[in-house]
Amino acid sequence: MQTVVGIDVGTTKICTLVGEVDNQGGMKIVGVGIAEAQGMRKGVVNDVQKATEAVAASIQKAERTSGYKITRAHVSLAGHHVSSTNSMGVVAVSGDAGISHADIDRALDAARAVSIPHGREIIHIIPRGFTVDGQDGVRNPLGMHAFRLEVEAHIVTAALTALLNLSKCIEGVNVQVDEMVLNSIASAEAVLTDTEKEMGVILADIGGGTTDLAVYIDGMVWHTKVIPVGGNHVTHDLAIGLRLPFNTAEKVKIERGHARARDVESGATFDVQPYAEGGIVRISRHDMAQVIEPRMQEVFHLILTEAKRSGYDGLLSAGLVLCGGTAQLPGLRALAQDEMQMPVRVASPQNLSGLTDVLHSPAFATSVGLLRWGIQEHTPLKTRRSGGEWGRRLKNVLRLLLPDNREA
Repeated sequence: MQTVVGIDVGTTKICTLVGEVDNQGGMKIVGVGIAEAQGMRKGVVNDVQKATEAVAASIQKAERTSGYKITRAHVSLAGHHVSSTNSMGVVAVSGDAGISHADIDRALDAARAVSIPHGREIIHIIPRGFTVDGQDGVRNPLGMHAFRLEVEAHIVTAALTALLNLSKCIEGVNVQVDEMVLNSIASAEAVLTDTEKEMGVILADIGGGTTDLAVYIDGMVWHTKVIPVGGNHVTHDLAIGLRLPFNTAEKVKIERGHARARDVESGATFDVQPYAEGGIVRISRHDMAQVIEPRMQEVFHLILTEAKRSGYDGLLSAGLVLCGGTAQLPGLRALAQDEMQMPVRVASPQNLSGLTDVLHSPAFATSVGLLRWGIQEHTPLKTRRSGGEWGRRLKNVLRLLLPDNREA
């Protein structure tokens, strides 16, 4: 039995999950810890002390429910500082045994030989496809006889300072970061089907502070992007438009919100007490929807613009898959279909066992996806992630810059 831990550090919540993996790769969730996020803005740490306390609260809850002492974890990554590019790597292959893991690693090393600006680090190098002696479209070249191996890889980079701040929050509670995983890639592991990935699909994880995108074509990720707009912007608009405190606006958004004004009866109202000593205010659900709809239209416009900018908008036969906490808004799927003019579905993690009462929700796609990503660390072809080099480099930097952390 093997144990995998994922810590989803979001703008609005911190979720720690503990999973037990059997010999057949099946996973049972045995620990869940959810805490309100503090010290985070648009997916990035802006107060290390508060963020560390929130992470500690989440981990402690997961430890109590699971009975495990958490010492290492896969951690989610978001923020507008994340960027991506695609690169080619070519190597010569020798030997009668065919293409080996070492040959694949050399090809990926060749692909990563791109100019990375100062102050940035590579997080993922994910193969989009291999070409073996001119034969393209190869998914797994391991064992194939060849003289020349080419790989086209998707490379994700992030700002070093953002990585260090996030790592300090995790290391500050004596937990080692196994790997940082981009939100959208983790969410895809939890909610996308193999058919969708093959046909071509764009995943949009709409969280509190960011909307994380990943385009999958031919079974692999071809493009990623983080848009710095999310559900908190809707809440902010409601707070201003309805003259409510932010927390109250968030509550009424969740309980009474709707993404399409024309689907809400104009006479539907509800009462709310904005302030502890204030009077009761009557709010129209239709008026509230008229505030929500333009902001969500903006989000879908940004998603569509990014899909067109990537050049892959014509290859998305499976359409758009929505997840993240904001995806729970009633009417959002219909609004997305209106704006995107493509098939749309709202997705939640499926095929879960164990402590799953709250996890069958779009809000926990990244959390569950981190566990599934961690499981795949132990598959025979370890070419879907960056490997341990970034982790070793970051530990070295942490030893120099963050002497208060636990020893690795």
